[in-house]
Amino acid sequence: MAVRLGELLLREKRVTPAQLQEAVSFQRTNGGRLGTTLVKLGFLTDDDITTVLSRQYGVPAINLHDQEVDAAVARLIPFETATKYNAIPIRRNGTTLTLAMTDPTNVFAMDDVKFMTGLHVEPVVASDTAIREAIAKHFSKNGASPNGLQTADLVTKALEDLGAGGDGLEVVADAEEIDASSLERQGGEAPVIRLVNALLLSAIQRGASDIHIEPFEKEMRIRFRIDGVLQPVMSPPLKFRDAIVSRVKIMARLDIAEKRLPQDGRVKARFADRGESREIDFRVSCLPTLFGEKVVMRLLDPSQLRLDMGRLGFEPDALARFDRAVRKPWGMVLVTGPTGSGKTNTLYSALSQINVPGVNIMTAEDPVEFNLSGINQVQVRDGIGLSFAATLRSFLRQDPNIILVGEIRDGETASIAVKAALTGHLVLSTLHTNDAPSSVNRLVNMGVEPFLVANSLNLICAQRLVRRICERCKEPVETSMKALTDAGFAALDAPAVKAFHGRGCERCSGTGFKGRVGLFEVMEITEGLRELIVTGATSMELRRAAEAEGMVSLRQSGLRKVAEGGTSLDEVVRETM
Repeated sequence: MAVRLGELLLREKRVTPAQLQEAVSFQRTNGGRLGTTLVKLGFLTDDDITTVLSRQYGVPAINLHDQEVDAAVARLIPFETATKYNAIPIRRNGTTLTLAMTDPTNVFAMDDVKFMTGLHVEPVVASDTAIREAIAKHFSKNGASPNGLQTADLVTKALEDLGAGGDGLEVVADAEEIDASSLERQGGEAPVIRLVNALLLSAIQRGASDIHIEPFEKEMRIRFRIDGVLQPVMSPPLKFRDAIVSRVKIMARLDIAEKRLPQDGRVKARFADRGESREIDFRVSCLPTLFGEKVVMRLLDPSQLRLDMGRLGFEPDALARFDRAVRKPWGMVLVTGPTGSGKTNTLYSALSQINVPGVNIMTAEDPVEFNLSGINQVQVRDGIGLSFAATLRSFLRQDPNIILVGEIRDGETASIAVKAALTGHLVLSTLHTNDAPSSVNRLVNMGVEPFLVANSLNLICAQRLVRRICERCKEPVETSMKALTDAGFAALDAPAVKAFHGRGCERCSGTGFKGRVGLFEVMEITEGLRELIVTGATSMELRRAAEAEGMVSLRQSGLRKVAEGGTSLDEVVRETM
């Protein structure tokens, strides 16, 4: 800007070459802008500068000394932003904000102001001195607004409320992995950027699995899903709605102009935690609702992936059956349960047990949640024809030993998976069914012949996740015999059961729970069960036969963990039938 302004001043003969040279030398020594320097040296007036700048940039000039600026309009941006860009809002007309600037070509300044206010920005030129005086007039030293809470202070308070300030943590966010400063050094950034970074960081620190950003008619709500339960975190002002959503969409490389259709994307973030760097992916889903777009971000944290089968919550006998099934040279192992029940973790744990140099393991996933070393992983893309079925067909030409299919969604995928299991491949996959026995009927309903289902299946594992009682505030709780027997304890066993609950402490944020543990219903397909499947037995008939052969139901698995003091009776009743 300095050189162009100097050239323009010389061309209009407003300064002499000697005056310009003196001003440039003064500027190099003392800093500041060229225009301000020329005014200080007495070579030009503020009006001269604004006239030249107006002509230079093709935008209107304004004399702030003659303008009545509404304090509320001036404080639409934080004090830090105003001083950083030497700009101040002077007028608002509907959705248009007039911004007085010394450099109206600074697109970064206009983008930041537009982002944090949600208004269309129209720049006008004003002198550097006049803008500084206006900032000093309308902002106090701490940038406080009439209502006592400036935008920047709002974010600072949000960071404190979220517990995300300090701790030496550095956020490197965006799909492009653009390095950003730590939260303490983000004072010059837009408050919304700091707020979103704080949310991501806090979600990781608190062990959340999902972030929900929800707009309503008169408020906005942000919640974290921690240990399977949504917990309110904060309610930013409604005016931040579009800015927060846009920031997330920019990070996920989504179309910020498209607000009518759902969009899916991904954000990659690298966090420096106590000197150690770790990468975390956020799966982003945007959905248009009545009062704006709802955003859900699922955290995919490799450090939370448990690959030790013994730590997932399997009972010893169930774990032995599962381990035996995944070590067979061929056949199918299915893991079933609703979304968020830990199916992927169980399958990845199984793969880690059998991932040795002598086998070729291939996976088809949608999406690929975690990168596993030594395993060939393929991202399914239905939009270009790379469906589960198409990927599975290609796998069979890649000489695989073990195939993981992220989900059996349709008859075609089920048919190919079953045939692969019958032709010398071990196939691992998931189904969305309520329990293990009903998975057999689900495959038959998809069009797979019962005798093929019977001969291909090795084992079906249904699972749920329940919250684990916090060890720090764990204490016994009196429970009536009726409640215990109604839940499923035998009348003779109930008196000996000692139930526990969490009192609530700082470690568990007052919930009484910290972490989760799995409940497992493992149905090994024996010869007796194969005969029942071929004859078209119902789910109930299969359940009775499996339990007679030693299968532990989801409810019984949960009751065992209640008796061991691992979880509460209410948790088990809530998650199982």
